[in-house]
Amino acid sequence: MLAYLVFGSGLAFAAVLQPGPLQAFLLSRAATEGWKKTLPAALSPLLSDGPIALLVLLVLGRLPATGQQALRAAGGLLLLYLAWATARTLTAAEETPAPPRDAAPRTLLQAASINLLNPNPWLAWALVLGPAIVSAWKQNPALAVAFVVAFYGVMVTGLGLFILLASTARYLPPRAQRTLVALSAAVLAALGVWQLFAGLRAIVRA
Repeated sequence: MLAYLVFGSGLAFAAVLQPGPLQAFLLSRAATEGWKKTLPAALSPLLSDGPIALLVLLVLGRLPATGQQALRAAGGLLLLYLAWATARTLTAAEETPAPPRDAAPRTLLQAASINLLNPNPWLAWALVLGPAIVSAWKQNPALAVAFVVAFYGVMVTGLGLFILLASTARYLPPRAQRTLVALSAAVLAALGVWQLFAGLRAIVRA
């Protein structure tokens, strides 16, 4: 169970640090409206990921075991690519400005809609989360539950901390920002290697 707890927590940690539409909204809203009004938006992944998870798991359930493991290996490659893309941002000198205040969604449902329309959760569920949950469920349903709880526990907590930080400063100090980006890239790379070899090993043994 520890492996799935670490994997789920690591994925969530990296996802929180990845720049995207949801993070841009949280940054803008917290900086302009304060943390009290923004904090509920940290729960938005719990609303948006439900339909995504249901659809992806229904499709994955119809795939043969080899196909599921092939997707798992592909997810490892995706994580390695994200690690490489994240590491490349360390050399970027320019900061990405927050979106204007009047363009930011103002409710939890709107934040969930942004996440639902973002391709990243779809790719994550199809190539990483979905195969991991299916594999865990086949071993023991408790492992799948532990994985999901670890992932969303860290995700919601991390987004909440991000909101609190963004409400006091628009951007992290450059050195701290680079450190977090480097840490995120390292986590993604480690998880990608683990996911890739786990999928390939299962295919070979099949």
